[in-house]
Amino acid sequence: MSTFQAFYITENDDKTFSQNIIERKIEDLPAGEVLIKVQYSSLNYKDALSSTGNRGVTRNYPHMPGIDAAGVVEDSHSADFRQGDKVLVTGFDLGMNTSGGFGQYISVPAKWVIKLPKGLKAKESMIFGTAGLTAALCIDKLLQNGLTPEKGKIIVTGATGGVGTMAVMILAKLGFHVVGVTGKPEGRGFLLKIGAKEVISREEVDDKSIRPLLKGIYAGCIDTVGGNILATILKSMQYNGLVAICGLVNSPQLPTTVFPFILRGVSMFGIDSSECDIEWRKKLWKKLAKNWKPSNIQSIIKTVTLKGLPKEIKEILKGGQIGRVIVRL
Repeated sequence: MSTFQAFYITENDDKTFSQNIIERKIEDLPAGEVLIKVQYSSLNYKDALSSTGNRGVTRNYPHMPGIDAAGVVEDSHSADFRQGDKVLVTGFDLGMNTSGGFGQYISVPAKWVIKLPKGLKAKESMIFGTAGLTAALCIDKLLQNGLTPEKGKIIVTGATGGVGTMAVMILAKLGFHVVGVTGKPEGRGFLLKIGAKEVISREEVDDKSIRPLLKGIYAGCIDTVGGNILATILKSMQYNGLVAICGLVNSPQLPTTVFPFILRGVSMFGIDSSECDIEWRKKLWKKLAKNWKPSNIQSIIKTVTLKGLPKEIKEILKGGQIGRVIVRL
């Protein structure tokens, strides 16, 4: 029987959880149409939750996390993929309740798999990962609805996180005036370096007044945090402003009124990268491989092996991660 190394989470008798690197058998992976030898993965907040026993992400343990994976097809029972194809998988149930990319092999349904587009290397695809795909989905939705650099500034919240970092870099590549929001003073230089034109603190977009509207500053927004920060930004949008929301780091609540929508014509779009249409994914991965790929993408990463994951998991859970952590298998 063939074995491989995996980052494995087990539940202890006292209801705590342990993180270990173990040898797993390929035969113990779920029955899937495509067996992939994983070369790279990436660390996302959802991975950190799964790695610490969060039942909202992963129902049953033991478990192998990792919602992203890129590698080479080892075996296929699908006509769409052949042995040796370079592929990637992000989202769906990978790393949640299906063994994920923190192992050297994954076995998944063919409908989850995308061929690596020309112009994109396996490692680069994981620098983007779910975070980059989510940012791309947000940007594409705003562009589809008429946002252009000429319309004005676009604000990105949680800008030093995975989605925020990728959004800032892609938007800068596309010529937008990006305003990054961060609660990390040390993040200012990082954001200016990767393409933000302005960096503001989250306190500057956390209005505690009861005013239904504020001065209209922003033409667009990508929000990863929710809560009162999102409510403040909605009040600060220009007429016909466009807002894409994809996260709840601050809060899942939205304490706002209808006034930004009915007096300024603001539109808000919810973005989900886990179950979104596969054809939309393919279209965006092609863009990320070409004219949406930042030239400085390698500058935002830290590369670790499975042994380095526990430290990085602690860092992302306490809000200390800046940029992207890539896992080399």
